[in-house]
Amino acid sequence: MAADISRRNILKIAGAAAGAGGIGTVVGAAGPASAAGTFAHPGMLHTRADLDRMAAKVKAGAAPYRAGFARLTANPHAGAGWKANPQPTVYRGSGSPENYRTLYNDIHAAYQNALRWHITGDTAHADTARDVLNAWSAKLTRLDGSADRFLAAGLYGYQFANAAELMRGYQGFELARFQKMQREVFCAVSEDFLIRHNGAYITNYWANWDLTAMACVLATGILCDDRATVDRAVNYFKHGEGMGSIKNAIPVVHSDGLAEWVEAGRDQGHALLGVGLMGTFCEMAWNQGIDLYGYDDSRFLKGAEYVAKWSLGGEVPFTPYSRRKGAPGVWSGTETVTKAADADPAMVRPIWAMIANHYTKRRGRPAPYVTRIAAKAAPEGGGGDYGPNSGGYDQLGFGTLCFTRDRPSTPAPSSSPSSSASAASSSAAPSSARPQGGRGDLAATGSGDLVGVAAAGGVAALAGGLLLLRRRGRAGGEGS
Repeated sequence: MAADISRRNILKIAGAAAGAGGIGTVVGAAGPASAAGTFAHPGMLHTRADLDRMAAKVKAGAAPYRAGFARLTANPHAGAGWKANPQPTVYRGSGSPENYRTLYNDIHAAYQNALRWHITGDTAHADTARDVLNAWSAKLTRLDGSADRFLAAGLYGYQFANAAELMRGYQGFELARFQKMQREVFCAVSEDFLIRHNGAYITNYWANWDLTAMACVLATGILCDDRATVDRAVNYFKHGEGMGSIKNAIPVVHSDGLAEWVEAGRDQGHALLGVGLMGTFCEMAWNQGIDLYGYDDSRFLKGAEYVAKWSLGGEVPFTPYSRRKGAPGVWSGTETVTKAADADPAMVRPIWAMIANHYTKRRGRPAPYVTRIAAKAAPEGGGGDYGPNSGGYDQLGFGTLCFTRDRPSTPAPSSSPSSSASAASSSAAPSSARPQGGRGDLAATGSGDLVGVAAAGGVAALAGGLLLLRRRGRAGGEGS
């Protein structure tokens, strides 16, 4: 069998796209809420054990932590005394007074200073991070602009929440006020996108749009100790109708163990962004006791291996597909993608160390292409190290410093294909090799508004307009 395609999942997307009903009306599949459990704090991208490991390794001058820490200290955003420039409204997208660069620069300054504090104990960095967070939560009330405001909500929402999580409990940090801003300014916009997709057909927006929103919702749930919000994000990851849920972002699993990433047919930059976002989502979930890295027989690993091999210049299989674009009553068309886009082996994003260390160190699984590309990207930097435009700030970065880890004596087993994302992996596995929290079950980023999509054109094949993922070489039918 050349590929394994989830027919039920694809038919769900196709049916959703076939008319006004394709807008989507629920965030993920309905299901009973999981039993309440204790949240781990800090518990997003970094746990207390992670932060202690970084501090000890840097103090000892151990490789590669020393080189990773040097990337952090060389970044201007990581300097104590960074002054925030908060705004009441942040705009992203054409046709508005764009000022979102101010926001993402301040977020990365808060995050980088918070990391330096945890590693060195220097409270000047803690004070800087706290002051940036407090300044924004005292002033920001709204995100606005074109459809790109959804990207701002998702990207900057999950990043801001991670910075705040690192400062939880620090003297003078206004956590409750920040939580209110996180819910009302960032998470509300991201949840609205996952429900309504800006009024568009469910396939109009590529996977990374969903993934930014999903990351924001999950991070907000953790920051606010809100189990229902966490569950909505996790349910969307597993069952969501949009392009960012795992079986839509990674629709085809090949017999060679690679699983193609849907945006590989678009361009390399967006595919890398999506892999980085899904890795971020899985890591935050893992640190709350939710194993999504291993979900559906480690489907994410197969997708990451595919993108890594392709980005290194290797040949990868590709299944042609079509997706419906536009919105009911506004504009409608279909874009057909027939091959993987060209890839530049020189393109580097700080996304690989986290993924490589999870699978090879925590799990003891081979990940040859991810390991190779992680080594090539090392030592990973962060926001400000990958160019001045927004794409250079899409990841928090510093993975070499933050995610390099020793291999445990007993790796955590992967979830079986039939399991539900259970983190109750094995009673024999050490705690460092299991999900950490209290649950046991558990770059431009896109086009602008719909008018911009219509103007951009693309391949307008008006026959059908459904997202049909077909096996290459099989004539006249969908993949089963």
